Amino acid sequence: MKKIGLISVLFLMAAGVMAQDAANTMPPVEMATGLYTSGKIYVVVAVLVTILVGLFAYLIYIDKKISKLEK
Repeated sequence: MKKIGLISVLFLMAAGVMAQDAANTMPPVEMATGLYTSGKIYVVVAVLVTILVGLFAYLIYIDKKISKLEK
């Protein structure tokens, strides 16, 4: 369980570093610029984070049930 959490944190940190590098070398995307200026990008990010957290919680729940059945 600790390994999954550590891998998740490291993956998110690496994704943030790559995003910063890509922002400097690539031209801005019009759709993202429009969402950012209207403030809707935060809604998109919040929905994506909610979905990912739900998926991870469901996977952990299933893992616990399978471990219980194996015992």
